This record gives sequence, C-alpha cells and structure tokens, in this order.
Amino acid sequence: MKTQPWINERSLLIIMSVILPLTFSTWVVLINNFAIEQAAYSGADIGFLHSIREIPGFLTFTVILVLLIISEQMLAMVSLAILSIGVALTGFFPSSIGLLSTTFLMSIGFHYFEAVKQSLVLQWIPKKDSPEFMGKLLAVRSFTSLIIYALFWIVIEYFSIAYQWLYLICGGTGLLLVIGTMKIFPKFKTPVEQSKKLFMRQKYWLYYVLIFLSGARRQIFMVFAGFLMVEKFNYSAADISLLFLINHLINLYAAPRIGKFIAKIGERTTLTIEYCALILVFSGYALVENAQIAAILYVIDHLFFAMAIAIKTYFQKIADPADIAATSGVSFTISHIAAVVIPAAFGIIWLTSPSVVFWLGAAIAFSSLIASRNIPESPAEGNEVIHKLMFSK
Repeated sequence: MKTQPWINERSLLIIMSVILPLTFSTWVVLINNFAIEQAAYSGADIGFLHSIREIPGFLTFTVILVLLIISEQMLAMVSLAILSIGVALTGFFPSSIGLLSTTFLMSIGFHYFEAVKQSLVLQWIPKKDSPEFMGKLLAVRSFTSLIIYALFWIVIEYFSIAYQWLYLICGGTGLLLVIGTMKIFPKFKTPVEQSKKLFMRQKYWLYYVLIFLSGARRQIFMVFAGFLMVEKFNYSAADISLLFLINHLINLYAAPRIGKFIAKIGERTTLTIEYCALILVFSGYALVENAQIAAILYVIDHLFFAMAIAIKTYFQKIADPADIAATSGVSFTISHIAAVVIPAAFGIIWLTSPSVVFWLGAAIAFSSLIASRNIPESPAEGNEVIHKLMFSK
C-alpha cells in the first residue's frame, strides 16, 4: 500500500502540536475556577497544586531511561495519551487528593512529551529549516489554544455545561486523536542512534546557563506578571482571558516570522534583541501605574517567548547528534529548578515590594544578555562559545 505524501515526520509533529494545546489549554483555562468552586481550594492550596504540577518537570532527565524500552516517537504518543487521560479525569475527582492526583498524571504526560518533542524536532528537521519550522509549530499551538479559549468563553458565558464534561470532551478527543495518529503514522527513523546514558557535557555549559535563565524568566511572566494585573489593576477573569486571546492571535502571525528572523540573523543577535527588550519590559512592570500600559507590556512579554527558539537552534548547531535526546531531558530538568525556587522566594519578596520582583526579573534578563553574547556568530561543534570557562581544556 502506497504511503500518502502527507504522512511524514513534519505532519506528525504538527498533529502533536494540535493535541497538546487541545488538552493542556483546557486544563489551564478551567483549573482555577474548578479548584475553587468544586474542590474548595484556597490560595495556598492552588500554590501547592502548581508545585506538584512542576515535579515531573524535575524528573524529565529520566526520559533517557524510558528510551531504553521504547522509541522517542512512541514515548511522545504515550505521553500525549497520559496527558489526555489526566485531563479527561480531572472533572470527576473534585477532592483535594483527586485533583492533586489527576494534575500529577497530566503533568507527567505534558513534561515528558515536551522533552521528547524538542528532541524529535532537532533530529528530524534540518538545521537550516528548524527555526522557521519551530515558529510554525508555535503558530499551530497558538491557533489551537485560541480556538479552545474562544469556545470556552462562549460555552461558559452562554451555556451551563459542567466542568467535568468539558474536561472529558477535550481530554477524550485528545486521546482519540492519539490513537488515530498511532494507527496512521508509521515509525520514523532518527538519523543518528541516540545515547542512552545520563550526562552533562562541559561543552554545553552555555546552553545549560541559557536554559536555566530562560526558566527563571518564564516564572516571572507566568506567576507574577499575571498576578500584577489582578492585584494592582483589578483585571477580571474575563480580562485575563482576553489578554490570552490577544497573545495567541499575535503569536499565530508572529511566530513563523520570528523563526525566519532567527534563521536570517542568527541566534546571538536574536537573543541580544530579546533580552534587551525584556530588561525594558521588566523595568516597565516595576514602574507602571496605568492598566492599559501594563496590558501592553504583558502582550510584548509573551511575544518574546517565541524568540526562545534561538536557544534550541543554538543547541542543535553545537550538539553531537547522538546527544540530543539525553540533553533535551536534562535541559527540562535544569529549566524547572527555577520553577520551584522563584515562585516561593519571590513570593515572599512580593509581600514587601512587588516592584523589587520585577527589578530582579530585569537583572535575570541582563544576566541572560551577558550569557547570550558568548554565542559565536556561527555556532557549530567545536565552536560552541566565544570565551571558554577557565577550567576548560
């Protein structure tokens, strides 16, 4: 039987990028209301729930151990299935233990999939095409999220459908798509056999630093920028939802173009632009007194997430092809160190001075800028950094 021309690695990655937001965006958009209204969660409970959600992020280095048993492609599909099941079950367990359990299950699927998907993209897509293709995947993800947020706004505003059925419909649809995809797509080969050992290589030290700082920057946005909108400017849930819709609409247009931009000017220049802009954005958060200007900063902040593609393509250029799977898992663990430390530590600072949190965010962006300037104009194996560490050979 002749294989259809669209049945290829790129199509599989695009379909995966639809299933992920279909399920995860459903969990995100409903979780606060569900936790408060159905599980009687307090603010402290919500914080603990998100800490539990981040635990699998620490464990993504174990992905390399799982790959001793199954292929990366199969692990990606199994992870999406676990994510879908976790989301589908969420509404049926409105107790504290139940919600913690379904959240942990969902998060295992989410984090393992993200680690494996990054590895597959870097292996399947040629270096010259990867920035633009990653931008397209971000656009696909934004488009799917946009549909989910819009549909849920309509459903919640005009219809009285219980949370459990919304979770079940989206999680169940995700699971059916996973099963259908596994039946349609064959197992694709990876160009190079991947190392099945856990390691951190000295030559990737700059990549590790950039990943850690990127994880810290993400927490400033995810935890504190949104909280600023609500606490200081009294944004409602509908207002925040509208900001998310605007963010994804802009990403839908901008992400593929940012990918082309990275391919044209290179990782060093791209990250320099991003971090200079973020210094201004975080400084703006610290000083802003106008709700509309704060919203503009929030949208700009989200837009620059797409430029983080440059960190991944930098690694693709410097990496031994056999190291990609193992290093992708380790990098997710590194980025999640900040996910535990920053919300708790900066949350204490927030009680005294919210502006200090954002000045520290500006300092993180400045540190990222300094690190990014050590990327060569043409990174490659053997040309990983401009200035080596003192103890490097």
